[in-house]
Amino acid sequence: MPIPKKLLSRKEEITKDFFALLDTHIEDILFGRTEQMYHIKDFAAKLFIHPTHFSNTIKLTTGYSPCHFAEQRVMDEAKKMLSQTNKPINEISFRLTFADPTNFTKFFKSFEGITPKQYRKQLMENT
Repeated sequence: MPIPKKLLSRKEEITKDFFALLDTHIEDILFGRTEQMYHIKDFAAKLFIHPTHFSNTIKLTTGYSPCHFAEQRVMDEAKKMLSQTNKPINEISFRLTFADPTNFTKFFKSFEGITPKQYRKQLMENT
């Protein structure tokens, strides 16, 4: 039985609104307007829906959890800062809402396979 069009369009609307909210939130972080990374419940509250429904909807429409997209955006910004600025890694970690630079290094390494310092060094060697 096909999904009713109204239901499908609401799921797409929630997904679109999430991506817009995520973009705004990352921008707020980068410009220092907030120092806290939203959790799933925070995104859901901003969209006026239950966190479980929010997570299920995003996963249904994209194939990935909302965390995947938030983490990917943080990684994109981290890579940008590491490659385009000379800011110390601990400053980058604080800007990206990591209270402890060690946690940022672990986060970065879990995605990239190398530490932020190694990433920056590789970039310098390749230029």
